[in-house]
Formats: sequence, C-alpha cells, structure tokens
Amino acid sequence: MSYSARLSSSEAQARRLKIGFILTRSFTLSAFALFVDTLRLASDQLDRSGRVLADWQVLGSTRHLITSSCGVQVAPTSDFVDPSEFDYIAVVGGLLRVEQPVDYETIRFLKRAASKNVPLIGLCTGSFILAEAGLMKEHQTCVSWLHYHEFRERFPDHDVRPDRLFNLDRKRGSCAGGSSAADLAAALVRRHISRDAERNALEVLQIEKARTQFDIQTRQPLHDYVNDNRVMATLINMEQHLEGGITIEQLAASVGLSRRQLERLFSEKAGMSPALAFRRLRLDRAKQILLTSRKPIIEIALDVGFVNTSHFTKEFRRTYGRTPAEMRDFAARDDKGSKAIAEVSSLALV
Repeated sequence: MSYSARLSSSEAQARRLKIGFILTRSFTLSAFALFVDTLRLASDQLDRSGRVLADWQVLGSTRHLITSSCGVQVAPTSDFVDPSEFDYIAVVGGLLRVEQPVDYETIRFLKRAASKNVPLIGLCTGSFILAEAGLMKEHQTCVSWLHYHEFRERFPDHDVRPDRLFNLDRKRGSCAGGSSAADLAAALVRRHISRDAERNALEVLQIEKARTQFDIQTRQPLHDYVNDNRVMATLINMEQHLEGGITIEQLAASVGLSRRQLERLFSEKAGMSPALAFRRLRLDRAKQILLTSRKPIIEIALDVGFVNTSHFTKEFRRTYGRTPAEMRDFAARDDKGSKAIAEVSSLALV
C-alpha cells in the first residue's frame, strides 16, 4: 500500500504541500508542467492522481490568459491572496527578451511574500524576476550555463553559479530549467511529504532517479561530450573567469587535483590541455559578443582575458580563419544578403 493510501482524508489535507505559481509572459511550459505533475503524481494511486498530498494555484493580478514561449496559454486560477497560505511561491520564467515579463502588482506581491518569510523559487529564468525585484541579493542563485553571463551582467553583485541543476538556499530556491524543475519539485516532495511520495511521482513520470542539487548540469562544453564531472566542473569554472584572474593551478585545486593531474585528465577525457580549453572558451565567448553586439574589438579582447588587440586578433584568426574585424564585416554582409532574399521571397508571395 502506498504512503498516500495510508493517510486519511483529514491527515492528507493537513499535510498538503501548497505551491503558488506565477507565470511570466512567454514562460517555459516544460518547467511549469514538470513541476506541477511531480506534485500531482506524488498522490497517484493506480492512475488516480489528485490534490491529496499537494495543492497548487496559478496566481495572477488578472484572470487573463498567459501565453507560454511555445504558444500554449494558461489561465490563472486564483487572485493574489495572502501569500502565507502557501509553503512556496514559484516564479516560472521564460524568454529573457520579453519586455515587462510581469506587472508591478506581481512584483509587489512577491515582495509581500518575502516580507512574510514565504520561500520564493525561480524556475528557469524566474530567478531573473526575483533578482530584478531585489529578492535574491543575499542568496546564491542557480541559473543555466546558457544564461550565466547575462545574469552576471545584469546583477554583478549577486552570487550566481551555473554548474548545479538547482539550489535551495534558506528562503530562496532556483533551478536551471528544463527537467531540473522535476528534480527540484521531487526534493520538495521528499522534504515536506515523504520519500514514498517522491518515489511514486518519479515512477509514474518514468524518471529512474531524482538528481540532487549537487548534480552538475547536463551540457556539452566545447561541443564535445566530456564524461567526467571534474572536467565539466573545471570548464564551468573557466567560463566564470573568462576575463582572467584564475590560474590552471587554482582550477586544478578547485576539483581536488594537482596541475599535472588535471592536465592528464583533460588529455584523456577532452583530448586537449586545460590551457587550450580555456583559450577556446575565451574565443568562443569573444565570437558570440562580436556577432551579437557593436562592442569595440579592444573591449571584447579585454572581456575575455586578452591583454591587447594584437594577441587577440592573432589567436582569433588562427582559430576561425578570419580576424575579428573580417568576421564582423562578413556577418554583416551575410545578414544583408539574407534580408534581401527574404524581401524578394515575400514580394513573390504577394
């Protein structure tokens, strides 16, 4: 008999884990759905799931439909009630380029929840919303490695890490998004309900085992698969120090190795030295900035740890076959050509 079957109706009601969700404009549907279904399936009995051990509401300043990044719309189920009715308030983020992802009333509600010591969680880029509201400054934030640089640029005085799947730091939680939303939800189910309820949810979701907040994000740095946690952690550490300020010896020490041991490990697992991997990461980041901004080349060079333009240009050309200026000009011409083709195509359809 499952844990939920052993509970009486009144006991289940008293012990229910209650989550309030706030969906931002263009929120990530998968993060929201995986989190909710983990809560729902914690009560599943023979394919009959419900709000027995957990309950949830989608909160909003209005009942207008909220459109996710994939176009599916969700309607709020509750107005902004007393936040202390919930064990957690979770903000589900999504696309970062959306103007005003939440309204001012939502920000006021989040600040009121924080003042009442209700724990706040940022799912996917929901942590950006909490940080923008000044609610993450005293807490460590977990973000996807894809969003690390932007988070650090927006909030340079915040403690942020892009290597973990999720993080629970006192009254704040955050996660990288995607499937890690289920891992975070499972951790809360285990903490507030039981291990049996967590196992029940994961079995129905066909998830063999929940990952912990100490597991490293799944990624393919340098576009190569590296099946070693120490190498992956070192690469992520490198990405946090692209401007310099850390040596190979310090990188090795951060994963409990000597420099020679780290070099042997990189040679075996990544097919290159740590120094070469560091340089490639710097140049990859430089290329990204070069093609997505009009930042002066000397500033880009300094941003990724090169002391002068000459050395940067030499390494860039050796890696990509063009100087930074040539690549930017080529990309600009290619973009104009693509736009011209698109205009011709659209005229042909008129």
